[in-house]
Order: sequence, then C-alpha cells, then structure tokens
Amino acid sequence: MTTPEPLHDPASPASIDAPTPRRVWLMPIAVLFGLAVAIFAGFYLLDYFVTGGPPVADPGQPAGRYVTFDAGYITDALSGLAAMVAAILGIVITVVSIIVQLSADRYTGVARMFLRDRVNLGVMAYFVIACVCAVWLSLSVHADFVPRAAILTMIVATTFGIVVMLPYFAYVFRFLEPTSIIARIRREAGEAVVAGATARTDAVVIAAQGPALTALEELTDITSNSIESKDKIIASRAVDAIKDFVLEYQQVKARAKDRWFTIGPHIRGNPDFVAMDPESLRDLEQRRTWVEWKALRHYLGIYAEAQASMPDINYLIAIDTRYLGEAAARRGDTELLALVFRFMNSYLRATLNARAVRTAYNVMNQYRLLVEAMLRGKHNDAALDGVRHMLYYGRTSFDMQLGFVTETVAYDIGALCELAHGLSTDVTRSALDDEMLALFLELDQPLRMRKQEHHLQGVRKAQVKLACYYLSVGEEARARRIADDMRDEDADRLATIRSQLEDVESKDFWEIIDRGRNFEYMPPAQRAKMAEFFTWLSVSPVTDPG
Repeated sequence: MTTPEPLHDPASPASIDAPTPRRVWLMPIAVLFGLAVAIFAGFYLLDYFVTGGPPVADPGQPAGRYVTFDAGYITDALSGLAAMVAAILGIVITVVSIIVQLSADRYTGVARMFLRDRVNLGVMAYFVIACVCAVWLSLSVHADFVPRAAILTMIVATTFGIVVMLPYFAYVFRFLEPTSIIARIRREAGEAVVAGATARTDAVVIAAQGPALTALEELTDITSNSIESKDKIIASRAVDAIKDFVLEYQQVKARAKDRWFTIGPHIRGNPDFVAMDPESLRDLEQRRTWVEWKALRHYLGIYAEAQASMPDINYLIAIDTRYLGEAAARRGDTELLALVFRFMNSYLRATLNARAVRTAYNVMNQYRLLVEAMLRGKHNDAALDGVRHMLYYGRTSFDMQLGFVTETVAYDIGALCELAHGLSTDVTRSALDDEMLALFLELDQPLRMRKQEHHLQGVRKAQVKLACYYLSVGEEARARRIADDMRDEDADRLATIRSQLEDVESKDFWEIIDRGRNFEYMPPAQRAKMAEFFTWLSVSPVTDPG
C-alpha cells in the first residue's frame, strides 16, 4: 500500500509564494515599532538635553508663550491628542476598507494591489506611528519636565493627519478607478517582465513569468466583468492594455534569456497550459511565443463572450490583434506573425458560427488591413496565406447562406490585388500579383452552381472593378484574364452588373458604414474603362425603355 502524496508540495511554487507569518506579522510590526521608537526617542532626547524642562518665567514673544507648556495643564490635552490621532486612523481605515472592498468585489487583485502601493502603506504607517508616539508622549510629562519639541511635533503630526484626510481619500478614489487599476496592472506587469526576462539567474527569470500570467488574467477578468455590466469604456481599456503589454514585451523579447521561453513551474499549472497537448506545449516553447499565445488566447475568450452582447469589443480585439501582427512583421518575428493569423482566423470562424454578419464585415476589414501591411512590408508568403484564408472563409460563408460576407471577401481581395499591383516593381512582385489574381478568380468557382444569385453578382462586380483598374493602368493582359473567366456568364446577369456599376457615382454609401466607401464605387479613371471591358464580353449598356 502506497502512501498518498501530500496535497501541497513544500517546494511547489504555490508554497514558495504563500505569505508566511514572518512576512505578514513579524516584519511589519518590527518596522513600525522600530520607527516609532526612533522618532519618539529622538525628540525626547532633544527635549531632555536642550528644549525640555520647567516653564520659563518670562516667555517673551507670542511664539515663546505658546510653547511654554505647563505640566499641570498639558496632560489632559496630550491624552486628547492621542485619542484624536487614533480616531483619525479609525476613520481612514473605515472609509478606505469599504471602498477597497467594493472594488475588490468587482475586480480581482485590488486588495493586493492596494496593499503594495507605497502611498497607501505610507499613510497607514504614518497614522500608526503617530498613534504610538502620542500614547508615549502622554506619559512623558512631569512636574519639572515638559518635552516641548516632542509636543510641538505631535501637534504638527496630528494637524497634518487631519488635513491630509481629504486629499488621501481623493487619492484612494483615483487609485481605485477602473482605468487606473488597468493602467497599474499593465505597468507593473511590464516592469516585472522587463526585469525578469533579462535577469542573470534562472530562478529570477522563472519567477517573473508569474506576474505576466497574472496580469493577463486580471485584465481579462476586468474585461469580462465590464462586458457583463455593459461598461464598454472599461472593457475597451482592458483590451487595449493587453495589447500594450504584449507590444512592450516585444521590445524586450530579443534580449530575454533562453530560460524565459520555457514554461516554468510557476505557470505550468495554469488551465490553458494544462489543457494543451504536450506536443503543442513544446511547440510554444520552441517558437518562443507562450506570452503572446496566452494573450491572444484571452482575446479569443473575450471575443466569444462579447459576441452577442458587445460586438464593438470584437472589432477592437481584431484591431489590436492586427497591431500585434504588424509589430511582429516589423521585428521579423515570423512565429508570432503566424500565430496572429491563426487567431484572426479563429475570430472569423467564431463569427461565422454565430452568424454575426456585421461583425464579420468589420473583422474582415482588419484582416485586409493586416494583409496590406504584409504586402507593404514585403512579407509575400504571409500575404498569400492571408488571401488564401480569406478565400476559404468567403466560400464557407456562402455555404452558410451568409452571402454578404462572401461579397465583402471579394471586394477585399480585389483591393489587395490592386495594392499588390501598385507595389509591383520587379519580377518577384509581378509573380505575387499574378498569384493573387489567380486566387481571386477562384473565389466564385464553387459558387456558380448555388442559388444565391444576388451575392454571386457581388463577387463578379468586384472582379469587374479589378479588371477596370488593370485597364486604367495599362495592364490589358490581366484584364483579359478576368474577361475570359466571365465568358460563360449569363448575358443578362452581366448586363445587370454593368448597369448597377454605372449607376454608382458617389464613393459614399447612403448609410453610415465603418469602412467609409461604397464597395461598388470606381474612381473616374477606372469607370471610364468599363465600356471597353464589357465590349470584350459583348455586353451592351442597358437602355432606358422610356
């Protein structure tokens, strides 16, 4: 019969980080008591050798008269002084504890954050030390000895304690504002990661992983609570804070020690890591992306939670994820860039499953902007992969009867083809342009046998727009490739497409849209080439029966 293992390993990280009686009790008591003794002893000795003693017969000036304390009358006042300091401390503790408790009920880690803040610790320590000194001072007066310097100091300390109450309450309120909490979590986590990831000893490096993970989870918790309470401003700040944290981490990542990228014991027990396949966990370590993966994993969870109740947060998550991808591309972090595309794909999958057309429309806009950044940064392989993924989700949305999403994909890929051609300066880029055009022409291939005629027309309109662009820049061969792809189309359908495109004269849609431009609008130079393109297809303009 084997002996059961203990529930808590004494050497485990949880045991190492657990507060001990020495840290909780002995150290604070020793520090506060030591400071109180030092302060009181200093002023008492000053009085004993210099300023103390019996009252002066002729105090002279008003100030001298004020400090000529009489032992027979001052004792009651000193007792009241000690009671007043204690009362102020009680008021401060009562008010602050209520405020902190209310915030702690909503946001995880507030109490710990409050007790780590130097201003809060300093104010509380000030009142405690003042109370102790006031008690000792009340018993230090004798008939022939009055500690004048100590009494004056105590009067000043009590006055300052009364005056500082309101400013301190204002500080506490500001401290516990959600935006301040979010900023502090991000800042403290960033400082811990910068210091820990580049530390010389492995123990410090591994220990710094904990604050990074904790910060991400606290920010996610704040976001979830804000979504539940419909507080979009706070949710947005928390989402942006996660992005800012990862961007700050990117600046130090190149200098981080190899041990940092190994998932250490302080975080290995996290549910997200425990649930992963061991091979996937090893891949995270080899690719050095566990921090970014964890942040994006939280983004995906928030995305799913906000899908129905606060879709604006989903748009923001897509924007921030794009920022991370663009930063990764600038730094040459191909592993992170691939991870960003995987999560962008996951956002789209979750959106289509929820049949959230408007969200898909906005997220696809960010996807296109990310691919545009790849084209401008000469990350051709990443750009092509992005177009292939867009093609896949365009077809998938068509299968799910979400034809407007397919149209959106068509117009976005058409815009990317225009950009790729505009950036073409050599043979390599020309080949990229050709491959993107070939992918674009594949979008409608599986769709032609379906029944969503209206949305299939939308795809063809996007292709006509691209053909007119090619003609406007003298690329007749590419425009003819598009025309050849359309030769089997029904003549009436093509005539309808031409008529509808010719009717669009303003770039502004007749409703407010996030993208700012009507999909079907063509600049004058492109619009002028429409007649030439449709002539190749023998499509005449539709005449008005009147």
